[in-house]
Amino acid sequence: MDSTFIESGMREALRHARLAFEEGEPPVGAALYRGGALVSVGRNRREKRQNALWHAELEAIHGACEALGSWRLEDCTLFVTLEPCPMCAGAVISARIPSVVFGARDERAGACGSVLDLFSERFGHRPAVLAGVLGDECAELLTRFFYNIRQEVET
Repeated sequence: MDSTFIESGMREALRHARLAFEEGEPPVGAALYRGGALVSVGRNRREKRQNALWHAELEAIHGACEALGSWRLEDCTLFVTLEPCPMCAGAVISARIPSVVFGARDERAGACGSVLDLFSERFGHRPAVLAGVLGDECAELLTRFFYNIRQEVET
């Protein structure tokens, strides 16, 4: 993957993470590309929709399946600002997405190497992973969000 494409894809995911932040959601954003073209985006909406399934990755995967008319996303790349959790990593495997690029590691729930690595298990599909892209910027946005929440609770 071209470094300009990688940074551009992560910047798009960050744009949606910032929108989630503005909406009071944990700032996680995702962007799904096919052949260098943006197909779908997503951001966390779990609080707004009161649904545990509305993670950024799942919203982007759902949108891409609708846009492309297939559940097989075999020629796509998923960019996400936070390391996917087990649920989202499972969706990546099921959708056969070949490449995942993420920013910040998730030491509590990350399923691409932090807590466990679902992509190295013996599933029929093993996506390639590029970790840490704009990781400091992604992590800082999450840190600021949770700092703000702690401040609200303390006042």
